[in-house]
Amino acid sequence: MVIGVALVFAATLAYVMRFLLARMEPVHALLFTALAAGMSMGHLLARPHVLVWPLLVLWVGGLVNAVENGRSPSWWLLALLALWANLHGSFTLGLALAVALAVEAVSNCTAGQRREMGWRWAKFLGLAVVAAMMTPSGWQGLWYPAQVTSMALALDVIQEWRSPDFHKPQIIELWLMLLLATACSGRVRLPLLRLILVLGLAHLALKHQRHIAVLGLVTPFLMAAPLAFQWRATRGMGRDAASLDRIFAALAAPARWGAIVAAAMLTTLVIGVGLQVGRFTPASATTPEAAVNAALQSGVAGPVLNSYNFGGYLIYRGVPVFIDGRADMYGDALLERYLDALKLKSTGTLPDLLADYRIAWTLLEPGTPAVVLLDRLPGWRRIYSDEIAVVHVHYGDGATP
Repeated sequence: MVIGVALVFAATLAYVMRFLLARMEPVHALLFTALAAGMSMGHLLARPHVLVWPLLVLWVGGLVNAVENGRSPSWWLLALLALWANLHGSFTLGLALAVALAVEAVSNCTAGQRREMGWRWAKFLGLAVVAAMMTPSGWQGLWYPAQVTSMALALDVIQEWRSPDFHKPQIIELWLMLLLATACSGRVRLPLLRLILVLGLAHLALKHQRHIAVLGLVTPFLMAAPLAFQWRATRGMGRDAASLDRIFAALAAPARWGAIVAAAMLTTLVIGVGLQVGRFTPASATTPEAAVNAALQSGVAGPVLNSYNFGGYLIYRGVPVFIDGRADMYGDALLERYLDALKLKSTGTLPDLLADYRIAWTLLEPGTPAVVLLDRLPGWRRIYSDEIAVVHVHYGDGATP
């Protein structure tokens, strides 16, 4: 899984780099690609959202190419969107970007061409909506963003939905400063709709840190052509590092077959070494293997109350969970009751939850306040604990522990 994610990420950056090299100076293309890579690192995990990053850049690249070439998008993008919709809920962002770029494409045309161009883009957008509904969720998938954004509690407590912590170094801070410096120096002027898109993506990234990767991957496509045009218009004002330019131009040329084969062989070698080393293992803090083994060996049966971060591992072990990382499946009401119970917000919150869901055993992180109460609660007994997890089993009121 780690290797698969790494290869997908590499392919994503390769496409971003190749798109930029067709429009701007190689050193600028390299800078944009490096920023995109850095802004994606914080969310580079073995999770489904990484699988759609190449689809995201191919979609945006295809739309921007269509706008800049004065034509409607290629129809193969519709198949791309249908695949995206079946992999991850972020496909609605692709629809929003398509609508904005369609408006730009029509506004760029002469008065006599706008009707035809508008009709061509309208057909594409209509079919794009149909393609986005070709999922088990159908039309309801289009409302997924509204469902998620309405979960106020989940957005407050889940780390990836919080704002970036600027008390720590953040790559988005560097991105913002470079963008501000470039704008203030007069090096770039974006078309109005693209400016709105960049500001909207920046807003999402500042509000939810999970969108920083989207900001880094999408904005190069929106800014490449305007930035390159402004750079060429003002290039004569400064000295040109001709020797450095020649080096970058040589490196930016399409690779020959020999270089491709050598790169493939080197990549295969690195992957082989990585597999032999075996350093890629799940984080111990979310892998309560010993605790689950102890619980299963004791013969526990029935529903479990688990810590939020243990849901993934329990699913891996085939144990039905109380809750896992897909908070949108559970809703704010259950999430609030669950958190209140684990934090012992009031006297009866935990016992009531245990009774209502007929909880037979618990698997909680050691620092959870509920662990202290379970140690004293009648009918409950601690059977295992370590630095990762604590297991309590319900043996019934009045029964022998």
